[in-house]
Amino acid sequence: MKNIAKISGAIVGGIILIGVVALLLAYPIKWIWNECLVDAVDGIHPITALQALGISVLCGILFKSQSKS
Repeated sequence: MKNIAKISGAIVGGIILIGVVALLLAYPIKWIWNECLVDAVDGIHPITALQALGISVLCGILFKSQSKS
């Protein structure tokens, strides 16, 4: 029983760590969007960190390389 608690704790901790790293990696996208696009293009609104994360995931899906070596 003690072993199961350690394993589940490690899994939950890993998921939380992945989420924190993903949000940290979304901040440069948020910063670039809010600093460059909002002033340059009419009708563009500032975005949040979660929206930046969504843009990052969407770009990863749309522009993923399909090359197989």
